[in-house]
Amino acid sequence: MSYLLPILIGLAYCALNSLIPQQHRRPLNAVIVGGAGAAYLGGGGLGPLELVFTALMTYVAFRGLRSWTWIGVGWLLHTAWDVVHHVKGYPLLPFAHDSSFGCAVCDPVIAVWCFAGGPSLRDLQSRWSGRRVGRS
Repeated sequence: MSYLLPILIGLAYCALNSLIPQQHRRPLNAVIVGGAGAAYLGGGGLGPLELVFTALMTYVAFRGLRSWTWIGVGWLLHTAWDVVHHVKGYPLLPFAHDSSFGCAVCDPVIAVWCFAGGPSLRDLQSRWSGRRVGRS
C-alpha cells in the first residue's frame, strides 16, 4: 500500500478540522480518538486485549477533553495498535488487507497536528508568516 494516500488522508482530516470552531475542536477530537480506540472491537482478533486497549483509549480520550497532548498520545497508541494488527494479520477493515498499515501511516500525521495544539489552517498560516517576518 502506498504511503502517500494515508498521509493525504491524515492531512485532509486536519484540514477539515480547521472548519470546526476552536472551542469545539478539541472536545470533538477527544471523542473521535476514543472511538478510534474501539475500531478493532468488531474483529476481536486479539481477544480480551481488544477490551483492554479500548479501556485505555477511553481514559486517554477523557484526558483529551482538556489536553491536545493526550489526544496526540491517543493517536500514537492507535498507531501502535494498528501495527500489531497488521503484523498479526487482523486488518481494521476485513475486506482491505492493508487497512491497518494505512491507518498506522495516517495516525501519526494526526498526532503531530494534535501535539501542535490542533491549529486551524489560518492559525498555521499566521505562525508561518510570523516566522518568516521574524527571520528578516
